[in-house]
Amino acid sequence: MGVTTIDWIVIVAFMVVFLGIALYFKNKASESIDSFFLGGRNLPWYIAGTSMVATTFAADTPLAVTELVAQNGISGNWLWWNMLAGGMLTTFFFAKYWRRAGVLTDIELIKIRYSGKEAHYLRLFKSVYMGVFLNVLIIGWVNIALMTLLEVFFDLDRNSSLLITAAAMGIVIIYSAVSGFLGVVYTDVIQFITAMTGSVLLAIFVINSPDIGGITGLKESLPSSSFNFFPKLGDGSTGTTLALGIGSFLAFVTVQWWASWYPGNEPGGGGYIAQRMMSAKDEKNAIYSSLFFQFAHYCIRPWPWILVALASIVLYPDLADPKHGYVMVMKNYLPDGVRGLLLVAFLAAYMSTISTQLNWGASYLINDFYKPLSGRENLVGASRVATIIIAVIGLGVTTQITSISGVWQFIMECGAGLGLVLILRWYWWRVNAWSEITATLAPFVAYSIAHFALDWAFPVSFFFTVGFTTISWVLVTLFTAPSDQALLQSFFDKIKPGGSWGPFSKGNSQPIGHLFVLWICGITMAYSLLFFMGNWILGLGNMWYGIVFVSSTIVFRLLMPKLTA
Repeated sequence: MGVTTIDWIVIVAFMVVFLGIALYFKNKASESIDSFFLGGRNLPWYIAGTSMVATTFAADTPLAVTELVAQNGISGNWLWWNMLAGGMLTTFFFAKYWRRAGVLTDIELIKIRYSGKEAHYLRLFKSVYMGVFLNVLIIGWVNIALMTLLEVFFDLDRNSSLLITAAAMGIVIIYSAVSGFLGVVYTDVIQFITAMTGSVLLAIFVINSPDIGGITGLKESLPSSSFNFFPKLGDGSTGTTLALGIGSFLAFVTVQWWASWYPGNEPGGGGYIAQRMMSAKDEKNAIYSSLFFQFAHYCIRPWPWILVALASIVLYPDLADPKHGYVMVMKNYLPDGVRGLLLVAFLAAYMSTISTQLNWGASYLINDFYKPLSGRENLVGASRVATIIIAVIGLGVTTQITSISGVWQFIMECGAGLGLVLILRWYWWRVNAWSEITATLAPFVAYSIAHFALDWAFPVSFFFTVGFTTISWVLVTLFTAPSDQALLQSFFDKIKPGGSWGPFSKGNSQPIGHLFVLWICGITMAYSLLFFMGNWILGLGNMWYGIVFVSSTIVFRLLMPKLTA
């Protein structure tokens, strides 16, 4: 069934709304680069947090979840659910510090934390490496995901889907370049609401269709192991439950979330997550924006996708590419108008991610590369040009990408080991610019040795890269001089971090024991809420309510007041 006139009306109407928001914020964005990239640092937590969630919901996300569920049932989602620990670490250990730092980008932290020429060149390098190289890889895989959806839904060839994707990106370029950060975050809110509404409606329509017969019919049509929430340890997947060998389990659950840089899950915060925490009106709003993101991202948003994924296994058991099942359900089980709404939902998810990547990437190029070299302050015009340049490069890279999973693995392993430096630079005074330079470059050396010289595969290659990188940067740290004492004292006085700051704290270093308790309780609360929601939706019986209640009471009644005081 194709797209009808009413579907096109819905799609065009939403595009007009997005462009209207851009025009509304045009003058505010033109005031300064602080307004263009952080919106004046006055966002409430629910806007900043919703923007975080919207950005991590791209066109590829429901398709990826569908593929994971088709391969290993609900438990397949542990390949990304494991990252919750890193997200909660950001919430309780770093959100307050990011807002307190007063920097425009997370890369600018280098300027107030490290000294010497090495710090200057590290900042220049990372602005291009992250703002262009890694950024356009992310833009490329998000473009490929949208193109895949268009090809399956409309039976298009690759060139036609690329043309439509380029047109969608053109709209994003306009409102991102015109409205800056405020236009991005407020369109994010509308886009997230639209995307989630469409996802929920799709789940309702397909689950209640005669071909599925409700939740009862879904459970009768699939093996009970498909509904397992937890993977099993051991080699050899059953096809309906994720099986992890001991090495893979340790890599995913105990190492990956703190060791690897990954967009949206940077250890210690960073990237567009830090950008939104820095844009919050105060430290309390920064903390709550990150906490809201963890719950919305991990606990609530996945379930409509999971339901559709399970239904697609029943409806299309012989698909060569199981992730296409989500698109087939969209195509065959939505009525007119609603089909247009879901297409808008996918376009909205795509746009929210791309607009953030463009604004975030441009902030690095302008604030951390062009501004230090030029010495200029009024750079709003240059920021708009940088937005367009990144978009054009991203489209070019899109034509060269053949495997989204290949890009994922490359980014994950070539950032393995960097995470610990990004965490400890806040808590250990001895970390210096050479530490971060080493931790940034060492993974590429280790990756090359593991994959090309030793022919190792994941998880052995991952453990090798993390170990090699960690040993390298720790040794470099110990054998190089610390940053300038005056600068470190200034950093400590401004941030007031906990941890090992002996020479500069004068006994005033903040205790961090309660942060660890908050972190553990936050993780417990989020996972128990995730499983509570799943059990409630699937009617599997529920034992998680008590855990949700106890952990949330500890967090919000006992410990959170101390953190936000």
